[in-house]
Amino acid sequence: MTYEQTLEYLYNSLPMYHRIGAAAYKADIANTVSLMEHLGNPERRFRSIHVAGTNGKGSVSHTLASILMQAGYKVGLYTSPHLVDFRERIRINGQMIPQARVTDFVQQHKDYMQSLGLSFFEMTVGLAFDYFATERVDIAVIEVGMGGRLDSTNVITPLISVITNIGFDHTQFLGDTLPKIAAEKAGIIKPGIPIVIGESHPQTRPVFEQKAAECQAPIYFADDHYRIEPLADNVGQKDSLSSNTELRFRVLNNQQPLSKTQYTCPLSGSYQLKNLATLFQVLQLLPQVGIQISERDTVNGIDRVIADTGLHGRWEKMDLCPLTICETAHNADGVAAMLQKLTEIPYRHLHLVYGCVNDKDFHSILRMLPHERTTYYYTQPSVPRALPVEHLVQAADRLEMHGEAFTHVADAILAARRAADPQNDMVLVTGSIFLVADAVEYYTSRYNTKGE
Repeated sequence: MTYEQTLEYLYNSLPMYHRIGAAAYKADIANTVSLMEHLGNPERRFRSIHVAGTNGKGSVSHTLASILMQAGYKVGLYTSPHLVDFRERIRINGQMIPQARVTDFVQQHKDYMQSLGLSFFEMTVGLAFDYFATERVDIAVIEVGMGGRLDSTNVITPLISVITNIGFDHTQFLGDTLPKIAAEKAGIIKPGIPIVIGESHPQTRPVFEQKAAECQAPIYFADDHYRIEPLADNVGQKDSLSSNTELRFRVLNNQQPLSKTQYTCPLSGSYQLKNLATLFQVLQLLPQVGIQISERDTVNGIDRVIADTGLHGRWEKMDLCPLTICETAHNADGVAAMLQKLTEIPYRHLHLVYGCVNDKDFHSILRMLPHERTTYYYTQPSVPRALPVEHLVQAADRLEMHGEAFTHVADAILAARRAADPQNDMVLVTGSIFLVADAVEYYTSRYNTKGE
């Protein structure tokens, strides 16, 4: 099989949640356990840190991996979903898994995977863990796909477990209340393994405390100890749309400066303040589990997270004229944080490209989006789960949020760019990870061809 044939097999033969939705979801990890046994239990042959959460787990995972890389460790990074290239999901020291390794793994284990009826995600976890074990990574940062308790990644026993926050997403699988969702996320808590909770909440804190007590796992709520303080000369000084989009900050521990160090992070959304507090709580625990990093490693790792790990779509600046931002916010909490960041940008008019997948509460999200000084360009991501743009437009019209409809994301972006004043207006592309994936592909193609 060629690499292209291998991808076609993976996408078309194995159920894939991000493409078809609920039909690919499995409410147990028995298949993954069987796969691990078939592969010789690779999950036991490398150290790991496990990261779950409704929002922020991708940013925390990538930044932590970058810091560990800067400290000289050989670092595996498993994340999902990918934006453009399947191999983005599996990296060692920032480099995507070689095409040949993907093809060889599928060729070798194809018959077994078919006999077991594996999903796309289960197979990908097997591929990642086998690759990390074979390449003898020093440590791997493993991002949970969905939930925690029944996620395929939950076969590992990590050095530290992390849950960034709890919000309403995937409620058809994880539950329709915050305590129910927290209980599913708490499923990654293991006996005796430290657990970091990024954000404490009155409804979810008791859930985590009870699970940690049952497992005799030390529990740390990051927002009890850490606060990130933005510095005055950050982006959004209300003076120019072309401002640098970096976040400059210092860290407070128990209300006192952690050090005199000032940090710079290219992930500048205001929600990153909570993610960074979570990160620093994890960093404090690393020496306890045998991982040594210096302050310089931390400074460099945060600063180089995009360069080191290829992270995209977190308030990412794609263009300057007009200022164009891609943001993967796709649920209520993520959108609320995005809108807060939007208040820092001094645009004259906003051109908002929006589309989503069909299992999101898009009616509620539409009500959250700005009405004043905003023109809408409705579209749909190029995955089978996409909400048809016609349905989106109908819902938006009922809210008097009228806009143009585009079947293809690239056409919506092009229309927004052409309508926007290059010096004073802003284009925002948001609503779905998969919409941002299409946008990244559009901009990659545009830069490569040096034209429209």
